[in-house]
Amino acid sequence: MDEPTAPREKGERGGSPGRPPGNPLASFDYSRPQYPHDIHPALVPGIGIDEQRRRYSIDKIVFGVAGVLAVAFVIWGIVSPTSVGDVANVAYAWVMTHLGWLFNAVATVVLVTLLILAFSRYGKIPLGKDGETPEFSTFSWVAMLFAAGLGIGVMFWGPSEPLTYFLTPPPLTNEPESVEALHTALAQTYYHWGFHAWAMYALVGGAVAYAAYRRGRTLLMSSIFERLFGKKHSEGWAGQLVDIFAIIATLFGTAAALGIAVLQIGEGFVIVSGASELTNTMMIVIIAVLSVGFVLSAVSGVSRGIRYLSNTNIVLTIGFAAALFILGPTLFLLNLLPSAVMEYLGSLLEFMGRSASWGQDTLDFQSAWTVYYWAWWISWSPFVGIFIARISRGRTIRQFVLGVILIPSSLLFLAYGIMGGTAISMYRDGSLGQMDSVNPAQVLFTMVENLPFAEFLPILIMFILAIFFITAADSASVVMGILTTKGSQSPPKPVVVFWGVVMGGIAVVMLLLGGETALQGLQSLVIITAVPFAVVMLLIIVAWLRELRSDPLTLRQQYAAAAIDNAVVDGVDKFDDDFSLQVVRTEPGEGAGAVVDSTDGEFTEWYQRTDENGEPVGYDFDTGEWADGWIPETGESKVVSVDDADPADQADALEDPSGTGSDPEPVR
Repeated sequence: MDEPTAPREKGERGGSPGRPPGNPLASFDYSRPQYPHDIHPALVPGIGIDEQRRRYSIDKIVFGVAGVLAVAFVIWGIVSPTSVGDVANVAYAWVMTHLGWLFNAVATVVLVTLLILAFSRYGKIPLGKDGETPEFSTFSWVAMLFAAGLGIGVMFWGPSEPLTYFLTPPPLTNEPESVEALHTALAQTYYHWGFHAWAMYALVGGAVAYAAYRRGRTLLMSSIFERLFGKKHSEGWAGQLVDIFAIIATLFGTAAALGIAVLQIGEGFVIVSGASELTNTMMIVIIAVLSVGFVLSAVSGVSRGIRYLSNTNIVLTIGFAAALFILGPTLFLLNLLPSAVMEYLGSLLEFMGRSASWGQDTLDFQSAWTVYYWAWWISWSPFVGIFIARISRGRTIRQFVLGVILIPSSLLFLAYGIMGGTAISMYRDGSLGQMDSVNPAQVLFTMVENLPFAEFLPILIMFILAIFFITAADSASVVMGILTTKGSQSPPKPVVVFWGVVMGGIAVVMLLLGGETALQGLQSLVIITAVPFAVVMLLIIVAWLRELRSDPLTLRQQYAAAAIDNAVVDGVDKFDDDFSLQVVRTEPGEGAGAVVDSTDGEFTEWYQRTDENGEPVGYDFDTGEWADGWIPETGESKVVSVDDADPADQADALEDPSGTGSDPEPVR
């Protein structure tokens, strides 16, 4: 039976720790601490990004520094490609010799940390407010994660990478073209594209989603570091530096993907048109044509049509892989796929233990493959991370981490197993001809020549790659627009177009640097430019874990454990087996939160609401009303009557009786 409740003192709210139920055991006086908005930090339900009041504008420092550096690189690469190549080669050699370990360490630390995080007490924390349901159904969420997992790389590396490892196995593994080399080839490919890659995306995506949908901050990399750097520095030079690093990494990582698409589209054009070879001029023309398509999509407002086309593209890609499975060596693939996955799982620790300490051959292999992939995923993590953050609102950290790591990886295991297994099978049958080395851009087209409808498949492949190019450039440019407009979810179109054009220019320079082996130009620059953000990735782990320690749910879990432990010990000591638990007030410093200073800024500063100018303003968490009458739906303030306002908030309302804000459309 509920006991009668004493009248609340002024300023107390239902659910907040005010005067407790009338209880003879808790009759001493109690002085409530001062909390922002009169609510204990353990009871704050969270704050969504759309509930905050901000005025978005171009960050002149971030946009200026990143933009000038990017444009200067493009001009330098066009005017003097030889000098760029010389500098890039020296920097690449130094990075691989001295910092290759860093990329391996980042990949391992991120994966292990996220798995521990998912199964820890923090795994129950939602990427949203308490009780908030996921924005998208599980089916839609899984479908969008599949879309994020499929891209240009699947068509380019899917057949060629496993075939390369089959012909020239990684050092200290198996004999070329052996049965063991067959399984190791796919396992090594899975290692590069599987759990480690998606753990990097999950780290950035989870930290961004938590900051935006749980703490009410912007969709910026710098928002993750508010607690670690302090709000002043995270919104100042330190945060701007992080956002600049994120933009540079995204520029070069996405430009590398666009360059790969151009290489393969060019090979398809050579096959279809009968041209003798793929020239630099042809590659530049292809980039120019596709960039025009991107610009048209960015400025014409046909983003919804592009999304539909992109979804169709995903279906076509899956359909293409299914066609290979059915028309290719089906029985061989049915036996190979599960064996390759088990080989990957069994060899995972061995793969993770390989480094330059295993000799020069291993260093050379990792330079060309493993470290390049880790750098590429690090470069893509701001872009893909913000995308998966946007679609994962309302899910718990455990659901998010395990879903993001396992779901796309499983799709890639299937796609790479089918494409790589088919390529290896055809090579063993002699269908691919003799190969001294593998040309990744040619393997897929050579492979489909042995299938029915060979005259149509190259055109289909080129169409898929072209759409991947346009949508990747569009999405990455929007993300860079967000990073340069202080987190605006609808960045101005000119800013988006600027980043897309610059990205196309960087792709041209990267391809030209490689000369006859254009991939070398792509790989070396991706690795060099990913170094700063590799350090940022490690800092994200520290910053996110520090935030989770002061999360409202973490506080409640801590209080619950302490309260139950104290009550059980006290109950057994006083009443043996005959006791029950009830909530009563204790002497100060003896309760569930005895070891927690809940008034410390670490717990309270983040939920102090502010207006568009960053000035504190009153807010009622029970009703969702702002003291100055600001209305989220309209972004306007109503006139607040002194009689209507909460007396505790009247001063704030009279100081700032007006306000403006925005409720921008989310990135989709």
